[in-house]
Amino acid sequence: MRLVPVTLSLVDAILARPVLDEKGMVLVGSGVKLSERMITRLKQLGVSSLYIEDKRTEDILIVDAISDETRRTAVNTVYNSMLQMIDSERGSRRASRPQIGRELSKVFQDILADLKGNKSGLISLASIFTVDGYLYHHSVNVAVLATAIGLAKGYGQKEITELGIGALLHDIGCTKIPPEIMNKPGVYSDLEFEIVKKHCEHGYDILRTQDGISLLSAHVALQHHERMNGTGYPRNLKGTEISEYARIVAICDVYEALTSKRLHRDAHLPHEALEFIMGGGTTMFDLNLVRLFAKNVAIYPVGMTVRLNTNETAVVVSLNPEYPQRPVVRLLTDERGNRLDMPYDIDLTKELTMMIVSYSE
Repeated sequence: MRLVPVTLSLVDAILARPVLDEKGMVLVGSGVKLSERMITRLKQLGVSSLYIEDKRTEDILIVDAISDETRRTAVNTVYNSMLQMIDSERGSRRASRPQIGRELSKVFQDILADLKGNKSGLISLASIFTVDGYLYHHSVNVAVLATAIGLAKGYGQKEITELGIGALLHDIGCTKIPPEIMNKPGVYSDLEFEIVKKHCEHGYDILRTQDGISLLSAHVALQHHERMNGTGYPRNLKGTEISEYARIVAICDVYEALTSKRLHRDAHLPHEALEFIMGGGTTMFDLNLVRLFAKNVAIYPVGMTVRLNTNETAVVVSLNPEYPQRPVVRLLTDERGNRLDMPYDIDLTKELTMMIVSYSE
């Protein structure tokens, strides 16, 4: 199994991992043979890469940070919870507020259990979803990343739950921004950006009145766009004026947004997103939290195709938590680009003259 861009010729390829819709439901299941029409439709839906079966990498298993069942349930719960809270705000019907809190807490405990059982020591996000489901999948992914950081910091049950629920709902205020602005496939005008920035306050106003949701979780929605040097919004808070939960989610929010395809741009690669965040250490983000984040995220996820400094092409086979920039890779082509009939694995921690220099198609 390997991750490939949809720009390649994938007609008749077999899908190895499912594509999910905005509710977390399976849109195209694993084991399906891809047709030209299907690939065209997936491109229209904003899908940029797919996991496919490949004989040369058939023994490579891509393991998401959370199980497929947990992910589908989490996305669906976030989707329904956000709709219920917005409907309640509008007065169209009164949502069962304690039930919303209980449902979110239950799904978060499932996420937490999966993360505690993660054997690799590094977090990889392996879900493929349509661009119209970005808000809900983004919310779950940010919660996964933030929870991993909370665990690395040694948070107790109360702290980790407050952080996780806040991360799951950090962008709920986006549901109150006009869709024609929120989903604009281009750069916002100054006026549009001012409207978008209001999502932080909208989110806080929604969450602070919800039964079963901590006020500290609500502050994540309010503060996740604040920055350490005071250049963020909505209140231009600085340093420790920003809650630690929000400082964690700020990092995870930017990383996940950069590594996801958006209407106005393609996804950045994980190592590119991490470089951007590392560059913002001490100015935009909490440097200690950035360092902790870097130790816990897989910058070269299993299944990704990469190019080495030798000009050979390889696919990432397994991760090394101690040296995340030096995974085990499987060579697929030689330095001249010739396909290898018998691919073989190399541990980059042992081949110190070799290194990954870029992503490769």
